Amino acid sequence: MTPYRCTYGYDVLVYVGYGLFVHSHSEQQIIEQLAHKNVSISQREIGFLGKKFIAYLAIAHYQSRQRLKQFMSLKGGYILHIDGTCEGDSPHLFTGMDGIAKIVLDNIKLPSEKAELLIPFLAKIKQQYGDPVALVHDMGRGILSAVKAVFKDIPDFICHFHFLRDIGKDLYGNEYAKIRIRLQKHKIRGLLRRKTKALEKLVGDDTQAVRRLLEGIDKGRIDTSFLNNMPAISSYAMIHWALDTSGQLEGYGFPFDCPHMIFYQRLRVLHGLVDTAGKVQFDKRFFSLWRPLTKIVEDPQLKRAVAQMEKKVKIFKKLRKALSITVSDSKKGLNDDGQEADIKSIAEKVKIFREEVMTDEKLCQKKSYEKMIAQIDKYWDKLFADPIIVDSPNGQITIQPQRTNNILERFFRDLKRRNRKKSGTISLNKTLKSILADTPLVKNLDNPDYMQIILDGCDTLEERFEKIDSYMVAEKLKMEQKKYERISPEMRKIIQQQDLPDKLALLLAA
Repeated sequence: MTPYRCTYGYDVLVYVGYGLFVHSHSEQQIIEQLAHKNVSISQREIGFLGKKFIAYLAIAHYQSRQRLKQFMSLKGGYILHIDGTCEGDSPHLFTGMDGIAKIVLDNIKLPSEKAELLIPFLAKIKQQYGDPVALVHDMGRGILSAVKAVFKDIPDFICHFHFLRDIGKDLYGNEYAKIRIRLQKHKIRGLLRRKTKALEKLVGDDTQAVRRLLEGIDKGRIDTSFLNNMPAISSYAMIHWALDTSGQLEGYGFPFDCPHMIFYQRLRVLHGLVDTAGKVQFDKRFFSLWRPLTKIVEDPQLKRAVAQMEKKVKIFKKLRKALSITVSDSKKGLNDDGQEADIKSIAEKVKIFREEVMTDEKLCQKKSYEKMIAQIDKYWDKLFADPIIVDSPNGQITIQPQRTNNILERFFRDLKRRNRKKSGTISLNKTLKSILADTPLVKNLDNPDYMQIILDGCDTLEERFEKIDSYMVAEKLKMEQKKYERISPEMRKIIQQQDLPDKLALLLAA
């Protein structure tokens, strides 16, 4: 079947939609795939069909809201996770998701994160699905104010990850910025890379010697017959070691990962080797680093910033451990939802941490630590959620709100990854400007429960879309275009006139 006055059928529409938004295929890939099915289509038509797919999906979703509400009530209700993303001057894409059923409920594109803009969005979710059991979100002022205005007396919790991240940024963000700026001033990275380039020519393709060095490191001794080229190889390895801080990063981003500080710490080690190592151990190019490295390790601003930050990082790690999230031995990175732990025991550990800081005569007098404790006190009730007992058609259900908003963070990271795979562009700026607000609904397509709900008795998405009035789709696309188009078509025609200045001057002079 084909929609009214359309060239392509619902099968092509769904194929393009899944290709773009689920499989992250580029327009060119889809053109080639459809060509094998004897379907000729242009890149522009694929872009248009992609938007139509989202429009159809959004309408099917909207028409299913009562069934979605009933489904969530069987699980005891829904926990509303709220988060947004933006890049540069792009609009903010906000999403509301049920953390229990893992279903995206609603989306909106807004020019900013102001409360007055978020309130209607949250009120709409409330109108459609009722009050949530609880809410989980970050510490943005706009979100906090909007949640307070719309969901009064509803348990409201702060994402532990966002809380920790903000604490760390406030605690040693200034020192970290100073380290980054001072290292840039010394231009040491460029110098080290030039040294590795020069050493690379000496090392060449001597894989056997490199292998012997690796074996020697493992065994603690080395075959002396391979020592001829070893100074160059050792120098090459050490300089690369200083540059490559990735092995010490945990995958959480700043302030959990501090690559600039790690780089400085490795430069100190490198300086120590240059200062004390024997000439037979390293190449002369390695020893020529003594002067620039000495300038760095003796830079008073750098030394002071690093010393202060190292102390603060130790304190911050204690708080991370107390909160049982982003712990150093975790391999989950940004997918870390926190360790399985009783919320009361976590609260008790944080209370002990707080007391340790408050009773430390030196720490409690410093403003940075005072601010940290004030943040803990301010958000205490929003950090530690007791299990919530709710009534459902199947009896009482105990629900434990998630400690993080990572369910949405992962979604936005996935959106960025898919965009990069599809377009080759890292930035989401253009994508966020061009995509329809309801694009995040594609996240629901891999949820069998959701699919059963929106299919409404149909066997396939193609059949379901056929039941939707194509006029509604056209109107939705037109409305979306008007909503986000900064320059009207009429104004664009005016702007595109090359002799506009002359015409305008003549017109205004009349």
